[in-house]
Amino acid sequence: MEKSKSGITISLCMIVKNEERVLGRCLDSICDLVDEIIIVDTGSDDRTKEIGAKYTDRIYDFSWTGDFSDARNFSFSKAECDYIYTADADEVIDEENREKFRMLKESLLPEVEIVQMYYGNQLSMGSVYNYDKELRPKLFKRLRTFQWIDPVHETVRLLPVVFDSDIVITHLPEKNHGGRDLEIFGRITEKGEALSGRLVNMYAKELLISGGEKELEKAEEYFTRIADGEDTAPENLKEALCVVVRAARVRGDFLKMYRYAMKDIASEGVSEICCELGEYYLGQKEYQEAAIWFYNAAYETHSILNIHSSGDLPLMGLARCYEAMGMEEQAKEYQKAADDWRMP
Repeated sequence: MEKSKSGITISLCMIVKNEERVLGRCLDSICDLVDEIIIVDTGSDDRTKEIGAKYTDRIYDFSWTGDFSDARNFSFSKAECDYIYTADADEVIDEENREKFRMLKESLLPEVEIVQMYYGNQLSMGSVYNYDKELRPKLFKRLRTFQWIDPVHETVRLLPVVFDSDIVITHLPEKNHGGRDLEIFGRITEKGEALSGRLVNMYAKELLISGGEKELEKAEEYFTRIADGEDTAPENLKEALCVVVRAARVRGDFLKMYRYAMKDIASEGVSEICCELGEYYLGQKEYQEAAIWFYNAAYETHSILNIHSSGDLPLMGLARCYEAMGMEEQAKEYQKAADDWRMP
């Protein structure tokens, strides 16, 4: 591919499946900013490939292996430009950020190996991510040049040079993908395979945000082992406790729920555990005790997995408690606080 006279060249690499409703919208917002478009289809049975063909002839079929990394790596292997930009079909770039993208393309320094961009609208559709806007790596240098660093005891620089841009990518999902992700996590753990600390965190988030009774039951044993493990990292311990306490409460095993909840409360408690105790006491019609735990969740602790557990969820719990106790004014105040918390 002939390099442009100024700036870098960019390959857009996407993996898709049944995205006929949103793919055109995504490509319309990015197609003129990139130099080639590579679409890897993992088994669409709708018009996805037909729509993609309006923008590129670089469309490849890839047999789904159950591993997104396999598909991503395959798409990267087809790229030929200086940099690779990754996009999901439910993303769009508005005109203001398209101009920022264009300027970045013209001025990016060659030593930059990864460009991070803000991923926006993350709290829609019960996203597993707890912040409405967060930086994500989106643009990757295709071929990396290794360099020696340090004036003495020299070594090869292993960490990439990362640039944090102010470009915002808007995420517009049409549905929650939690069920799909939880199914993949379940298959991995059923095989006895260990998850990295990062994936333990993601699995726990998915379970607390969008997991149902079936998914919690399936995951409980795995997270119980993590919670009981002598070598478990402190952050993964708290995450595991949140899942175990939720799963045990939902099953009605209140002894186990309370035992594992106290492991967290004995240290610095988290909002997720406080919410679970609030729900338990509310179910037992012990409204004053439930209100204490919901208050702790909203005002005395912080969330580690689901931001709602320190926001609207305990505030609604407090409203339910005071309504049950016949204290209508307090109930209305907490319901209003919950509604205000949810407002953008």
